[in-house]
Amino acid sequence: MRADLLLDDVEGLDEALAAVDGFDAVLVGGLLRPQPAQAGGLSGLAGAVAGTPLASRVAEAAEKTSAGGGDEGHFVALAAARTALLGSVHDALVARVDEVTGRPAVDAVAASVGSGEERPGNLLVAARGWLCDLARSGWQGIDHDLVGGAAPIVSAMLPDPALRRLATLLDGFAAELAACCPGAALERVPVRRWADLWARALLLTLPGAVSTPAVEPVSGRLLPLGIDVQEHATAVQAQVHGVFEPVDGGGSRLVRASVSAPKPDPVVGAGLWQLLRPHMSLLAAVGEGRAVELDGMPLTAEGDLLWDDARARAGGPADAFTTARVALPAATAFAVSPLDRHPARIAVPVLVEGYGVSNTDDADDADDVAGGSDAADTVVLDVAGCRLRVDTGRIPAAGPLTGEAVASSGACLGLLRWDAGEFLLQPLAVERTVRKKAVAVHAGAWAGGTTDKAGVRAEKAATDAVTVLRERAGKLLRK
Repeated sequence: MRADLLLDDVEGLDEALAAVDGFDAVLVGGLLRPQPAQAGGLSGLAGAVAGTPLASRVAEAAEKTSAGGGDEGHFVALAAARTALLGSVHDALVARVDEVTGRPAVDAVAASVGSGEERPGNLLVAARGWLCDLARSGWQGIDHDLVGGAAPIVSAMLPDPALRRLATLLDGFAAELAACCPGAALERVPVRRWADLWARALLLTLPGAVSTPAVEPVSGRLLPLGIDVQEHATAVQAQVHGVFEPVDGGGSRLVRASVSAPKPDPVVGAGLWQLLRPHMSLLAAVGEGRAVELDGMPLTAEGDLLWDDARARAGGPADAFTTARVALPAATAFAVSPLDRHPARIAVPVLVEGYGVSNTDDADDADDVAGGSDAADTVVLDVAGCRLRVDTGRIPAAGPLTGEAVASSGACLGLLRWDAGEFLLQPLAVERTVRKKAVAVHAGAWAGGTTDKAGVRAEKAATDAVTVLRERAGKLLRK
């Protein structure tokens, strides 16, 4: 791993992000009657895509919107330009990660196919109209009446599986906005996040944008690397990263398999596994350190396994660190679909060894940290002179891995991410030396059950909470 390359500037990155930031600042005040100062953000976005197929349409959209005459078509063009710029940032960063890891680059765009079903155009038009009204008002101009306009649209979309992706996005976006109303009273606006949600939702309202990734059945051996747990107030998802070795002897590939479930508020920590285990035998295999034999498992063109327990059986022992040292360097990633090309999506499995450990406040120069960091007590790995910050905030409470374990480790298997101008390492597992023996600590060690005392206590507490919830739900249903 060429960690020193993480410190090198990526050509054009700052300029592309500056254009995105300029447009995002315009959305704060709104596109209805942009002030002269905001016109620069619109022209900057148009200038950033000059020379591309979007050039003429975005230039017209920027001019019309600056004059207060922007319509839905113009707003869609601006959202497309912003998405394309962030897509170029994604591609540049992924190319840099390919250099760092030494893995083969993937140039192709993931193929998608339509479902062949007609989408209700009136619902897409209604959603697009609501999003354009949001853009006109700006984040400082939102109120409950405006935000509440999404509710009937979402309710009409949810029964249709073809529209559920967009409906879920609109529902979550509207909930965030509603929690911040009125916008005029906001002290801090999540500028980049809301602009991301707005642009993505607007493009998903276009005919043909909601498509299904091409899928093919695959057979072979899956070697798990680790589990990324993503927890929200009402839902939890476990995403398993691994290396897939086809039975036909083809090249190994980096793949993912995900399972999600609704989550009641009282269920936290290790209790999350109780919600997820019934849906995926793979979690048990990860917890036990075993491979999984796949037979005809659906695999999308973006590298996601559509898990079916009937098409999987437990294989032999498979140590994640052995997989990372032997199989990971030769595994290639799948392409990413156009709308998913965003820097926040980058999550590349890497193995880091032979590093020193410090905190950023111990560093002589905080700028030596890859991308820089203001955090005072963040764990930092010194990898061949490059200080790589560890994103300890992403370590789940549903496992034995902790920041202290990372700080006392000698090898770290994790996901290389990029956030707010810097590369970060999200730990999935670490190796520590205990009594002169290498001991692995995995974030997903409790996924299939555990005899660990802390894990057993957490599971029991979660079981008690789930039991109470079920009893209360039963009483309500009987009434």
